[in-house]
Amino acid sequence: MQPYLEKFLLAFIPLFVAIDPIGLVAIFLGLGGHADARRRQHEGTLGLITSLAVAIGFIFLGKIIFRALGITVSDFQVAGGLILLGIAVRELLDLGGRDRYAGESFGVVPLGMPLIAGPALLTSLLILVDTVGILFTVLALLVNLLLVGLGFRFAHHFTRWMGQQGMRGVSKLISLLLAAIAVSLIRRGWLTP
Repeated sequence: MQPYLEKFLLAFIPLFVAIDPIGLVAIFLGLGGHADARRRQHEGTLGLITSLAVAIGFIFLGKIIFRALGITVSDFQVAGGLILLGIAVRELLDLGGRDRYAGESFGVVPLGMPLIAGPALLTSLLILVDTVGILFTVLALLVNLLLVGLGFRFAHHFTRWMGQQGMRGVSKLISLLLAAIAVSLIRRGWLTP
């Protein structure tokens, strides 16, 4: 049982940091600020379905697409790392308003893609399939998306419990971890032949 738990955790933790369920709750509330609760939940469900479809498609087709385009996982790591670093810096320094995606329809874009299924998640999935296998990668992905769904479902409770400052603090911590993952991706992509 121990090796299975270890493989699951090796897949779960990087995906948790890449997806950032806690930070997504704050973004979700910002995106759906003008929508009623029922519409907000509908958009959240659309975002989860979109991100799951993109992630599963990428697990199976990512390397084929790379071969067709003539790029390598290392190239994608560097590109994904640079994008992630930009996202992390933007979130850490509060560049751009939280309401930059405000509107009624936000479930598929930007919530599902690129906020949930963004470069960090897609790069992590490709690496994890090679390291821990497809079963543990998909299982960890599903558990993380379940956590995101629970976060969306109980978003107002999280805000009341942690407060705006607490949510912001946790989101900043996760953005800092995201920046570290971005640097790690760039380093690994750069050093891999």
